[in-house]
Amino acid sequence: MKVLGKLLLSSVIFAGSLSVVPLHKTEAAAGKVSIMLDGYALPFPVQPTVIKGTTMVPFRAISEALGIQVIWNQKEQKITATKVKGGEAKQVVLKIGSKNALVDGNTTTLSIAPQTIQNSTMIPLSFFSQQFGAAVAWDQPSQTVSITSPQKDMYTMGFYALSSYDERAYIPSFDAISFGWSRIDTNGQFTIEGKEYKWPQAAGDVTPESIIQDADQQDTSPYLMVYSVDSSLELTKNLEDAALQENTTSQIVATASEKGFKGIALDLEGLGLSGDKSKVKSEYNAFIKNLSAKAHQAGLKLTLVLHPLNSSYAGYDYKTLSSLADDLVIMAYAFEQEKGPEPLNKVDEAIRLALKETSKDKLILGISFGSEKDSTVNSKIGLAKRYDLKGVAFWRLGLIGQPAWAQINQSIEMK
Repeated sequence: MKVLGKLLLSSVIFAGSLSVVPLHKTEAAAGKVSIMLDGYALPFPVQPTVIKGTTMVPFRAISEALGIQVIWNQKEQKITATKVKGGEAKQVVLKIGSKNALVDGNTTTLSIAPQTIQNSTMIPLSFFSQQFGAAVAWDQPSQTVSITSPQKDMYTMGFYALSSYDERAYIPSFDAISFGWSRIDTNGQFTIEGKEYKWPQAAGDVTPESIIQDADQQDTSPYLMVYSVDSSLELTKNLEDAALQENTTSQIVATASEKGFKGIALDLEGLGLSGDKSKVKSEYNAFIKNLSAKAHQAGLKLTLVLHPLNSSYAGYDYKTLSSLADDLVIMAYAFEQEKGPEPLNKVDEAIRLALKETSKDKLILGISFGSEKDSTVNSKIGLAKRYDLKGVAFWRLGLIGQPAWAQINQSIEMK
């Protein structure tokens, strides 16, 4: 990704003379050219096509994946594309059969006129780099075009644990930071003490309270993260005990308010692996309804960190939960696999399943630096951009490192 982000198509493609095997028919190129967007295949309604040495691609498919709004005028055979960035809009108008395009009212010339193939508007691939800032690279042996999407302004959340102190300088770059300093223990009780996920000790003049206050003053919303798994049925105990649940939700909100947090990030994992999944979902929904009411009454935001819907854990009702919380983090790093970067097809599937249950403005893609490599981060971010999700969340500070941080800043306009 780092290489692709810096490469542009050679001058021959911009001149409309991309070198390929000579073709007698346009359709002969079908299946020979593939498109990778941010390192992951982009599906097309029509295969990319080579016409007179120029690679032609379906305009709407790439445009919408890059966050470009597309409007088709059937009567005038005209397509209008609008890209909004930083409050400013760029508009491009193309017409079938005409090499002349209007870019913000000014005429520019395409190497080949847009045309309709199998009900899709096809235009020269180089247009996306020229007009919308997407870097394009061509690999002749594999007949593959790689597109790196331009930077995008997205909501970002970082997770901060006891081992994150060395990367605290990154905090001001995020919209929100979730501090993992509390948990539900094996007895089902909320606590800020224990062996992990506990309130940290001060380091000289730097205290947990000062870190929270500094983040808030730097316009980074501090969240209290509450963590637990259900390995000892601690979550099950809490969900099934109304009195314990009431005490837990009250303590979480009280602690968040007293310590100066602006929100709560609830990361309760492991529900629905076995037993009555419908019952677990219902009980968890009731827990969140209770917590949500208390949190919002106290002026606190509520973020839920959830297993992906294509994981083994089936205790999470995304549709109901999204109506109760301010946003949901898809924990797209909980797949059962060997060590290494998370499979893009599984992350893609997790997003698509979530989008069937709730809207994109509610969804944040969780990315773990415990499994990703420096070179694979932007492919995951690219999926969040492709589906126009609310943002991305990174687990965690302390694991990111400078090379990966540079990759993130190539892909996202940080705060």
